[in-house]
Amino acid sequence: MFAWYNRVLSKRPILVQCITTAFLFGTGDVIAQQAIERKGIEHHEVARTLRMAGFGGCFAGPVLSNWYRFVELNIKGTTPITTLLKKVAADQLLCAPIFIGVFFSAQGLLEGKSVNQIQEKLENGYTTAVLANYKIWPAVQLINFYFTPLNYRLMVSNIVSLGWNAYLSLVNQSSSAAVSEDLKMKSSTTVSNIPTEDLQQVA
Repeated sequence: MFAWYNRVLSKRPILVQCITTAFLFGTGDVIAQQAIERKGIEHHEVARTLRMAGFGGCFAGPVLSNWYRFVELNIKGTTPITTLLKKVAADQLLCAPIFIGVFFSAQGLLEGKSVNQIQEKLENGYTTAVLANYKIWPAVQLINFYFTPLNYRLMVSNIVSLGWNAYLSLVNQSSSAAVSEDLKMKSSTTVSNIPTEDLQQVA
């Protein structure tokens, strides 16, 4: 199986990595819904899983695959250690914060939220996710960039990302719920501020 995967990966690296990333992003959401939230199959939000898988296949897969190639070809140091540290620094200080911001924004768009609601999602979830990223990914990427051949780096990241994607899905869902609750509160406040006589006229 691995030999077959290796052959296909060598022939069509971007396509294979996109498909793999889509599958693992979707799987991360399934883990979030079933193992953590314990929704049960009958209450599983299929659309949510498809949004995660779609983001993984259409954005995360091609972008991260090309990012790893860019880092490998363009970031150099005077020694192997300085090269490694520069690669990890670029990945964590440039790619990670932008990627997380795009993730929340894209999920908001796919959920049909307005620009203001997406901004609220970012305010509710972005900082939390970035700080959590720095607890995990610098160490993962130090190992990944040092030991893993270029074509397999995204696969290694994706395997680690099973847990991370489940976490992102939870934070995204939590931030979406917060936006929805805030919208309900604003709507309730607006209605309560309408004079009683105006409501009677409308009725």
